[in-house]
Amino acid sequence: MKNDIDSKFILSVFEKIREQGERKGEGYLLGGVTAFSDFDGYTIFMEDQLVKLRFGFHNQYHFDYEKDEHMAQFEKKLKAIARDY
Repeated sequence: MKNDIDSKFILSVFEKIREQGERKGEGYLLGGVTAFSDFDGYTIFMEDQLVKLRFGFHNQYHFDYEKDEHMAQFEKKLKAIARDY
Protein backbone atom coordinates (compact mmCIF):
# COMPACT_ATOMS: atom_id res chain seq x y z
CA MET A 1 0.00 0.00 0.00
CA LYS A 2 1.40 3.36 -0.97
CA ASN A 3 1.14 5.93 1.78
CA ASP A 4 0.63 9.38 0.36
CA ILE A 5 0.14 11.79 3.19
CA ASP A 6 -0.94 15.40 3.37
CA SER A 7 1.25 17.13 5.94
CA LYS A 8 -1.38 19.76 6.73
CA PHE A 9 -3.92 17.02 7.44
CA ILE A 10 -1.55 15.17 9.78
CA LEU A 11 -0.58 18.33 11.65
CA SER A 12 -4.23 19.34 11.96
CA VAL A 13 -5.22 15.97 13.41
CA PHE A 14 -2.25 16.07 15.77
CA GLU A 15 -3.35 19.47 17.11
CA LYS A 16 -6.95 18.30 17.55
CA ILE A 17 -5.74 15.32 19.57
CA ARG A 18 -3.56 17.57 21.73
CA GLU A 19 -6.27 20.17 22.27
CA GLN A 20 -9.24 17.88 22.84
CA GLY A 21 -7.72 14.56 23.83
CA GLU A 22 -7.31 13.03 27.26
CA ARG A 23 -3.83 13.35 28.74
CA LYS A 24 -2.10 9.94 28.91
CA GLY A 25 1.46 10.09 30.22
CA GLU A 26 3.49 12.18 27.79
CA GLY A 27 0.78 12.17 25.12
CA TYR A 28 -2.91 12.63 24.45
CA LEU A 29 -5.58 10.11 23.44
CA LEU A 30 -8.56 10.91 21.21
CA GLY A 31 -10.65 8.64 19.00
CA GLY A 32 -8.40 5.64 19.61
CA VAL A 33 -5.24 7.49 18.53
CA THR A 34 -2.44 8.56 20.86
CA ALA A 35 -0.35 11.60 19.86
CA PHE A 36 2.91 12.86 21.34
CA SER A 37 6.11 14.58 20.26
CA ASP A 38 9.80 14.27 20.98
CA PHE A 39 11.45 16.61 23.47
CA ASP A 40 12.10 19.41 20.96
CA GLY A 41 8.80 19.10 19.09
CA TYR A 42 10.39 18.51 15.67
CA THR A 43 9.08 14.95 15.42
CA ILE A 44 5.51 13.97 16.18
CA PHE A 45 4.10 10.52 16.69
CA MET A 46 0.58 9.19 16.31
CA GLU A 47 -0.34 5.59 16.94
CA ASP A 48 -3.05 3.13 17.75
CA GLN A 49 -2.65 -0.53 18.74
CA LEU A 50 -1.56 -1.64 15.25
CA VAL A 51 -0.06 1.35 13.41
CA LYS A 52 2.63 3.85 14.31
CA LEU A 53 3.30 7.08 12.42
CA ARG A 54 6.48 9.12 12.84
CA PHE A 55 6.25 12.53 11.16
CA GLY A 56 9.28 14.76 11.25
CA PHE A 57 11.18 17.73 10.05
CA HIS A 58 10.78 18.58 6.34
CA ASN A 59 7.56 16.53 6.23
CA GLN A 60 9.40 13.23 6.30
CA TYR A 61 7.28 10.39 7.64
CA HIS A 62 7.26 6.68 8.25
CA PHE A 63 4.40 4.28 8.95
CA ASP A 64 4.98 1.04 10.80
CA TYR A 65 2.27 -1.64 10.40
CA GLU A 66 1.93 -5.29 9.45
CA LYS A 67 -1.20 -5.41 7.29
CA ASP A 68 -2.78 -3.00 4.83
CA GLU A 69 -6.11 -3.39 6.62
CA HIS A 70 -4.52 -2.05 9.81
CA MET A 71 -3.38 1.03 7.91
CA ALA A 72 -6.86 1.50 6.40
CA GLN A 73 -8.40 1.39 9.88
CA PHE A 74 -5.85 3.90 11.16
CA GLU A 75 -6.63 6.28 8.29
CA LYS A 76 -10.34 6.02 9.13
CA LYS A 77 -9.60 7.01 12.71
CA LEU A 78 -7.59 10.04 11.58
CA LYS A 79 -10.35 11.13 9.18
CA ALA A 80 -12.96 10.72 11.91
CA ILE A 81 -10.94 12.93 14.27
CA ALA A 82 -10.53 15.55 11.53
CA ARG A 83 -14.26 15.47 10.78
CA ASP A 84 -15.72 15.21 14.30
CA TYR A 85 -13.52 17.52 16.38
